[in-house]
Amino acid sequence: MTDQKKNSPNLRDEIAEVLAEDEKRAETPEEMKKTARVQDPSTEEVHSGLEELDQEDLFSFYRVDEKVSEKIAAPEYSYWGSVFKKFFSSKVAITMLIILALILLMSFIQPMISGFSNMDATNINDKSQWFLPPSAEHPFGTTDKGIDLFDQVWAGARTSLSISIIATLIVTFIGLVVGTWWGFSKRVDMVMIEVYNVISNIPFILIVMVLSYALGAGVAQLIFAMTVTTWVGEAYFYRVQVMIIRDREYNLASRTLGSSMPKMIVHNVLPYLVSVIVTSISRSIPAFISTEVFLSFLGTGLSEETASLGRIVQKNVSYMTSAPHLFLIPLGLTALISITTYLVGQTLADAADPRNHML
Repeated sequence: MTDQKKNSPNLRDEIAEVLAEDEKRAETPEEMKKTARVQDPSTEEVHSGLEELDQEDLFSFYRVDEKVSEKIAAPEYSYWGSVFKKFFSSKVAITMLIILALILLMSFIQPMISGFSNMDATNINDKSQWFLPPSAEHPFGTTDKGIDLFDQVWAGARTSLSISIIATLIVTFIGLVVGTWWGFSKRVDMVMIEVYNVISNIPFILIVMVLSYALGAGVAQLIFAMTVTTWVGEAYFYRVQVMIIRDREYNLASRTLGSSMPKMIVHNVLPYLVSVIVTSISRSIPAFISTEVFLSFLGTGLSEETASLGRIVQKNVSYMTSAPHLFLIPLGLTALISITTYLVGQTLADAADPRNHML
């Protein structure tokens, strides 16, 4: 209590000093009027200043630049530029594309360099060249006839890839032309839907095997057997896609304005089917490779003179225990081709879809 009483006079003195300083700083009413007169001009001064200004100084017309108004704030859009930008943003797709490119180069270039022939019987009587393990001289080893498996595998890959690519191009072209026409024309739809119902109920493998036996062994015969009915299912697939697009507002407007059906298909429908076409191709190539391998494994489709991955697998299946590399290497290459083709195609299909393009 004594300490508080001693400190209270000091607090009062400090408060009194602060109030005294505030009173010194405060302006008197007369001084505030003087400062207001100096800061705020009178109305007479304002009118006199406005009279001195010209009308041009007060108001000016805004000039409209038509070129500036036409400029778009969004960045310039390029469809294919966006497609490749989206595609190459995927590291998995780039890796698969590099692997697929190497396989294609080896398949089409290596057989021309080696000059491989599937009927070569140089080492057929030399048992020292039979069943050699993989080495620097023979990277994949040798077969039961002394044939270098490295040369045979790449020659077979060339045959299998050629058959699948040609068959895919034929089926895609015929299916796209017929399918777009089928989707627009009701008369064509009445006929083609019955054809599709009949063919779709017959097993595809059965048709190919029967035609292969009837036409004989050969590359051309096998391609014909695989494509003669496959295009119908492909056309039906495109027919469904076209029917989804054909009744949209811009197509109805084009039809009202008198646009012809071919013009509507080319300008209004096909641009929206790019991603669908790429997806279909990415599925067809592995499917045809699998079909060729399966038929060759059964001993139909291609002759002994033609090397193919299916023939190599079929010949070496009996050596799975004694020389497994003769069976696993061609089988692994077949699987690698199918996987890389499918993944690259699916990624490209996603990139080709305009809805995935972000500005």
